[in-house]
Amino acid sequence: MPADMPVTVRKDGDIAWVIIDSPPVNATSVAVRAGLEQAVAEVKGARLAVLKCAGRTFIAGGDMSEFDGPALLPHLPDVVQMIEDSPVPFLALLHGTVLGGGFEIAMGCAWRFAAPGTKFGLPEVNVGLIPGAGGTQRAPRLVGMDAAVEMACKGRIYAAEDMLVLGGIDRIVDDPDAAARAFAADLPKRPLAVSQRPVAALDAQGYAAAEAEIARKAKGQQSPLLNLEALQWAALPFSEGQPKERARHLEMRASAESRALRHAFFAERHVMKPRAIDGATPRALAHVAVVGGGLMGAGIATACLSAGLRVTLVERSADEASAAQGRVEGLVAGALKRGKITQARYEAQMTAFEAVDNYAAASGADLAIEAVFEDLAVKQAVFAELAKHLSQDAILATNTSYLDPREIFAGVPNKARCIGLHFFSPAHVMRLLEVVNTPETAPEVLATGFDLARRLRKVAVLSGICDGFIGNRMLSAYRREAEYLLADGALPHEVDAAMRAFGMPMGPFELQDLTGLQIAWANRKRQAATRDPNERYERIADTLCEMDRLGQRSGKGWYRYTDGNRTPERDPEVEALILAYSAERGITRRSYSQTEIRDRLLAVYANEGARIVEDGIAEDFAAVDMVKLHGYGFPRWRGGPMHYAAQVGWAGMARVMAEVAGESPGSWVMADHLARALEGETE
Repeated sequence: MPADMPVTVRKDGDIAWVIIDSPPVNATSVAVRAGLEQAVAEVKGARLAVLKCAGRTFIAGGDMSEFDGPALLPHLPDVVQMIEDSPVPFLALLHGTVLGGGFEIAMGCAWRFAAPGTKFGLPEVNVGLIPGAGGTQRAPRLVGMDAAVEMACKGRIYAAEDMLVLGGIDRIVDDPDAAARAFAADLPKRPLAVSQRPVAALDAQGYAAAEAEIARKAKGQQSPLLNLEALQWAALPFSEGQPKERARHLEMRASAESRALRHAFFAERHVMKPRAIDGATPRALAHVAVVGGGLMGAGIATACLSAGLRVTLVERSADEASAAQGRVEGLVAGALKRGKITQARYEAQMTAFEAVDNYAAASGADLAIEAVFEDLAVKQAVFAELAKHLSQDAILATNTSYLDPREIFAGVPNKARCIGLHFFSPAHVMRLLEVVNTPETAPEVLATGFDLARRLRKVAVLSGICDGFIGNRMLSAYRREAEYLLADGALPHEVDAAMRAFGMPMGPFELQDLTGLQIAWANRKRQAATRDPNERYERIADTLCEMDRLGQRSGKGWYRYTDGNRTPERDPEVEALILAYSAERGITRRSYSQTEIRDRLLAVYANEGARIVEDGIAEDFAAVDMVKLHGYGFPRWRGGPMHYAAQVGWAGMARVMAEVAGESPGSWVMADHLARALEGETE
């Protein structure tokens, strides 16, 4: 086999070493599959074929770039079967991640040795698929039905130690090559092929219980349930179950769900490399200062500690610093209790943390992140103090949700070091980070923001400056249309039910009750002076705030809540208020179907997203999608509002938006993209 091929075979006595070297993750591309097919022929005459991968990982999955077209020969299930049927038994040496097609290939081998720290899984469900090369048929036979359900339906990743207990691997070895040579010298009897081992399907009761649990967590995504059904086929003869799996896999590749999830997979990687940081080298960060120790500041501090950074949290007084210390300790202790970190890691993080009541203690910080109250004067005062105590080159970041960073940094020297880092609460959990660029921000400072996001395991999206940046600007439009719907004929529970049926974790009014109505109220009051007088403005939410109905924390908002229960209950007082409001405004109320509500709200989302791109706030539609997926609960299996609009058709979305705009003259600006679609210029 030519040396430049991704799979090579090297004979060493009676061992044939089959080596896959296809960076970065040795995916099962057509070239790798062809190489393995040829390797099975080349190992003939050896006593043992040892399959291993170069680089940092074993095969970490399939080549998804091939999934949009027809399946190319050789097909992976055929290659796995060749390995399993080979007269020369295969031993797989596993390290890094053994995922998807990689695990399917490993299961086709006679034996499996793993290095410590190796991870195993069948994560195809995360891209809307079932395995396509025997994964749902061999896994139950190898590790049992319960573990197979965890992997295939829930995307669980198993550690090598767990896989050894389950029987998925034969040994954990520190020196895989040496272990393979020793094993070959005293080769045991070849075990029964995994595909030929018996396994029982879940009984009716077990299947119903698993189905109910999976459906509840899937929130409308179908692939977890389809994986469960496919696992049941493992009780059939392999020659029957495997073709059924393959046919379903290929069918699901073309599904809207899988296309959306694959879009999300690639978009996450795309948005982390915006054009604005091309060629820029991020600065090294070791010490971060966080100003403000409330829920947001404590979450940011915890996230930074989890990334191995030293953190100094600055508060206004000793009592507030003590309270912040307790919040952060509680969050880190929670990670320890849940098994997310070890005791040693807990101790290291707490050693790297201090909460203080003076800025001088943060003087050596490489980066300072402000997380104080959303008030311009308060934030300006914070940065005035930071500028006094930190070096002239230290990066200064504001966590503002709405305010203009240019005004916040107005009095700060060396504005090239200033940036917006908009975290989402709880900051140690939520994956989104909006990196806000200012006209003065240096490229290496932007690059540092993205590098920090990687260290924090977050998805960063570059945003320009506008009111609310990307996410909150879109949320504002979404909420505005939701409140127009109330005035025109819908009730809160109807709007929320429509969006939950679409796949949102909650509707717009449930969300407002959760986060607090006072946040949006304060923002509306701030915008009042500059609001277009022709824009339709409905005061229902303002009236609720004036009645101290501020959401769950006050026990009532759009809904009412009983003590100790966060389940929203319809409130006749609110519904009567809405009906009276419409009557006072002379609005003849009409009914809306779930489909109408959904389409109107999604059209507003897509229109505002397109405008944000046209205004240069977001780099592209993928950026908008990632903000809504990771910060606002848009269902991942829908791909994001822009991907969804493209899938259902921009022309149809534009027609709905035109209807929405026509009913409220002067209130909406149609994006150019939708206007062209309406004219038939785009699809």
